[in-house]
Amino acid sequence: MDQLDAVLRMKDQFYPGSKIIITTRRKRLLKAHEGITVHEVGPLDFDESLELLSQHAFGQDHPFEGYEKYSEEVVQHSGRLPLALKVLGSSLFGEPKHVWKSTLEKLEVIPNGEIMSKLRISYDSLQDDHDQKLFLHIACFFIGKDEDYIVRILDGCDFKTICGIQNLRDRCLVTIDRDKLSMHDVIRDMGREIVRRESYEPGNRSRLWHSKDSFEVLREKNGTQAIEGLMLDMHELLTNSPINSNENVLGINSFARMHKLKLLYLRHVRLDGCYAELPTGLRWLCWLEFPLDSIPVDFSLEKLVVLEMQYSNLRQLCKRANFLPSLKILDVSHSHGLSETMDFSPCPNLEKLILVDCTSLIYVHESIGNLERLVYLNMKDCKNLRMLPKNMCMLKSLETLILSGCSNLDEFPVEMMKKMESLKVLKTDGIPISELWAERSSTILSSFPCSLVELSLKGCNLSDDVFPTDLSNLSYLRRLYLDENPICSLPVFIKGLRRLDDLSFRNCNRLELLVGLPKVHQRTNIDGCISLRKIKYLPREQRSRRYAARDNYNLVEWEHFYKLEPIDRVDVEIIKLLGLCNLESMPAIRMFNPHTSRDPKEVPVQVRLSFSLS
Repeated sequence: MDQLDAVLRMKDQFYPGSKIIITTRRKRLLKAHEGITVHEVGPLDFDESLELLSQHAFGQDHPFEGYEKYSEEVVQHSGRLPLALKVLGSSLFGEPKHVWKSTLEKLEVIPNGEIMSKLRISYDSLQDDHDQKLFLHIACFFIGKDEDYIVRILDGCDFKTICGIQNLRDRCLVTIDRDKLSMHDVIRDMGREIVRRESYEPGNRSRLWHSKDSFEVLREKNGTQAIEGLMLDMHELLTNSPINSNENVLGINSFARMHKLKLLYLRHVRLDGCYAELPTGLRWLCWLEFPLDSIPVDFSLEKLVVLEMQYSNLRQLCKRANFLPSLKILDVSHSHGLSETMDFSPCPNLEKLILVDCTSLIYVHESIGNLERLVYLNMKDCKNLRMLPKNMCMLKSLETLILSGCSNLDEFPVEMMKKMESLKVLKTDGIPISELWAERSSTILSSFPCSLVELSLKGCNLSDDVFPTDLSNLSYLRRLYLDENPICSLPVFIKGLRRLDDLSFRNCNRLELLVGLPKVHQRTNIDGCISLRKIKYLPREQRSRRYAARDNYNLVEWEHFYKLEPIDRVDVEIIKLLGLCNLESMPAIRMFNPHTSRDPKEVPVQVRLSFSLS
């Protein structure tokens, strides 16, 4: 910090126009000063990486003959970081192929020590062990997960997660892309190597992410209270290592000494014994393909924050409601045998409920209406769901409701919708509204709450006469998706939507006219609108910044863009001025669209009148 301040105090002494280049691992130092442009240096591309490796390994800009495959694999392991490429290339200079092969095999298990020691500078510079432990948890278990999801879990483990993640970002140890936490592979390997060096014995390490290590520890029952997190994927293990069928079932007493275990990920794992013996301090339990038909009543989950049991054999969540006061996320998606949900009274703090593709689900317990903190409810593709509890209207905090694919609902929850005052996202894709409730279709659309920001009605069989002319209750709408509906023209109510960022009519095969389009601030999608002939905007409005427009063979007029006219309608003098003659006698020509696989279409000769080159 002192060095940076000293340089910036001297900046007026430099020649006008001079550029000062400062390199640092701490982004926040630069953000604290005005007039500084921050540029994040990314990894090299593959060709540049191969060239840099070759310069250090072969003394030229490409690999020796016969070393191409090994060189490409080393580039992959390096993560295309210049430091790693230089170190690995120098270490392999002049070595025969069998040494390259052996080095690659070692890198699969143990990262290069020199690279790790240099990268560890950023880890060691973290302010305290709080941020260091947070980094190790993320490196071992949570790369690629939603930031919000990670925050919920690790806050439950007594971390100050939001502040900690910001500190990790400041030192370029993690990045966030589309709300998901990312980490460079080499940085990840550095974190995992720190954990591996805690002890030669896996059972004495704080985190076990490698399924082979986890299986050995559980099979030999030599886990200790040092273990805070464990992952075991039996699918992965059985694919890569032959295991005796008798060893597929592990004893629950294998967890007996893991008193500090908080993070547990299991897939295709069968446990035998009393579930009361499992650690009682679990905060995250992700058990994919859970083998039982219900959660055992003696399974203590009082501190659990996130419970995931996708692709399970569950028929009911539990025979007697377990007390789950800390539970915030429950996900039992793709549990095809699940026919009813639990009584939600024991989990009053639930914020996200995910029941995607629970194809046998018929009944949702009425206690769901008491979940005052529920903000996200996803029941997509629950094809046998017949009815939603009427007291769902009491979900005052609900922001996202996804009912897409629930095509067997006996009644659409009109009155319930009106009372959901916080609802921002509603998706009902694939529910044939005008077929199931023909006389009430217009009423249904008018019942949507005014708080909506995103509305998706894809494939709902909505025709022109179903849409009300006025839907002023949707004035805050920013994203509207009407894909795959039999509409022929622009629904009138859309003209009144002045805040739209995204508007989609994708694959509306009968759509012919979009006349009176309002301004769409980001993107309009008209892909596959094969009957579309004309696009015209409201007065003083301009077209969207971006369009998706493929397979629009019949589009002859697009305001502010172009208009196609038959040749015989164009002024004769203009034709002569252009040096063209006898065009009207030309036969139809075959037009090929490079953006589609459809056959070329035969059309008469036309003149394109361009109104704008933008």
